Amino acid sequence: MYSPILAPVVALVAWTLVMMLWMIVTRFAAMRRKGISLKGRVGSRSGSLEGVIEDEVNWKSHNHTHLHEHPTLFYAVSLALALMDFGGGINLYLAWAYVGLRIAHSLVQATVNIVLYRFILWILSGFCLIGLTVHAAAWLIHHM
Repeated sequence: MYSPILAPVVALVAWTLVMMLWMIVTRFAAMRRKGISLKGRVGSRSGSLEGVIEDEVNWKSHNHTHLHEHPTLFYAVSLALALMDFGGGINLYLAWAYVGLRIAHSLVQATVNIVLYRFILWILSGFCLIGLTVHAAAWLIHHM
């Protein structure tokens, strides 16, 4: 059985991989510019690159980490809605809005990193996530 809500789930996974590639390309270039070898200790953990390579490079890494935090709830509730056969209609719109807002959040954080803009996008995506969760909970209560 196919649920339409799986499309935004796959889209967000794909976006996370785009951010991973962007992070790798920019990070390795920055490490090369600073003379940091992958064989050394500096850079062996991402946090050890803070203050060593440019902030603008680290922003991509920070965002990649963020795409493994808040969105895990999105994946869980979206899969639950898919299993309930409740992944269309308003839930599909909320899921696509969530993905669009997370992509916008990534682009802001990875480029200009203005915290106010990031916060607005984050909170709006949070409202989408709340809506999805309330709908899933209401479905469960109704079908008990």
